[in-house]
Amino acid sequence: MIPKDPVMLLSYVNTQLRDYYESLEALCTCRGMKKKELVEKLKSIDYEYDEKTNQFI
Repeated sequence: MIPKDPVMLLSYVNTQLRDYYESLEALCTCRGMKKKELVEKLKSIDYEYDEKTNQFI
């Protein structure tokens, strides 16, 4: 289950990106997540995706 709380979501997504996925697109495709919604939710707590490090920072 994907967390709804933005802080828990951040931890979940960064762990998934680190351990299993080479990109945000791959994570979203595999987990059935909408990239735009995910990015907006994490932006609400001042985190943005960084392609170079493959994580939200």
